[in-house]
Amino acid sequence: MENAIEIKGLQTHYGDREILKNITVSIPQGRTTVILGGSGCGKSTLLKHLIGLLRPTKGQIIIKGKDISGLQEDELNEVRKKMGVLFQGAALLNSLTLGENVALPIREHTRLNDSTIGIMVRMKLDQVGLSGFESFCPSQLSGGMKKRAGLARALALDPELLFFDEPSAGLDPVTAAGLDELILKLRNVFRMTIVVVTHELASVFTIADYVIMLDRGEVAFNGTLEELKASDNEKVRMFLERRPEKETYSPDDYFRVIAGD
Repeated sequence: MENAIEIKGLQTHYGDREILKNITVSIPQGRTTVILGGSGCGKSTLLKHLIGLLRPTKGQIIIKGKDISGLQEDELNEVRKKMGVLFQGAALLNSLTLGENVALPIREHTRLNDSTIGIMVRMKLDQVGLSGFESFCPSQLSGGMKKRAGLARALALDPELLFFDEPSAGLDPVTAAGLDELILKLRNVFRMTIVVVTHELASVFTIADYVIMLDRGEVAFNGTLEELKASDNEKVRMFLERRPEKETYSPDDYFRVIAGD
């Protein structure tokens, strides 16, 4: 199986606190990989490394033969043009309409005329089920619609890599299920490489081809969804069966929680 991303010996510190501990995993091409784990495990920190928002203390993140952890900002921006990101809160600009939000990366990175951009915006909104909503403002939308609008913007430049940060956060079960179905559609129709950070088991069992499970900054499991279900790893079983830990958090674990992992 060809890999889209290779992570080798990744270590991260916040000050003198070690957050990620020698992470070595691969993310397969054209599949949906879920980064799974509880609060404080380091999954959001790992995502920030994958999209180039954080530089590691040590290690490599190789995308298309390039170690992005060592790239200059202009080189990193070229790699990012092939990425789309749906942030947890959708991150729409409230002063712009949906159409203007989706058009923003197209205007920033291409020289297309307004007519062509308008056509592309309508296509992207249609892909996520928001056809006809280009003149609406974010404040006029429900939480699920905002997530879809954020996804339309993430798709604006036809990315090869698509990242989701807790896509189901704040959504009711029905709306979350609809977003899961949209993720499946994008994988099946466009053969995108999709990386989803979540702790929602219902979403994991619906969308995942491959799973990376973190526990306190270390890889507790990596493999296919079927291998995850069959695993006898105690950390995996506790998570899947929703069994609480008896031990208390250390100061390092607490630091990861408040850091937003």
